[in-house]
Amino acid sequence: MEADRIPAHPDVRTIPLQQILEALVDPVRRSIVTKLHEASGDIRCGAFDLPVSNSTATHHFRILREAGLIRQYYVGTSRMNALRRDEVGEVFPGLVDAIVTADRPER
Repeated sequence: MEADRIPAHPDVRTIPLQQILEALVDPVRRSIVTKLHEASGDIRCGAFDLPVSNSTATHHFRILREAGLIRQYYVGTSRMNALRRDEVGEVFPGLVDAIVTADRPER
């Protein structure tokens, strides 16, 4: 069953700000959030050009999911990632935009 493959996603309202900030302290995870923020749609895990092994990338995606920042689901055999921008923005207004803007090299 397809629903069995979808990992659990926490309610963003139950996530402490500290957990979100700890998830975003890592530059690889910030790069994932930034790419999702700038994308016109959801992105499959394999489409990210990350400087880490596949198992480490899986760990980074899990940390972001458990912090309520991304939603993951399957399309066929591809695990897709979506930024939970609106949900996070309701609880922590402007946080995602501020992190992405602050992390841009042209700053």
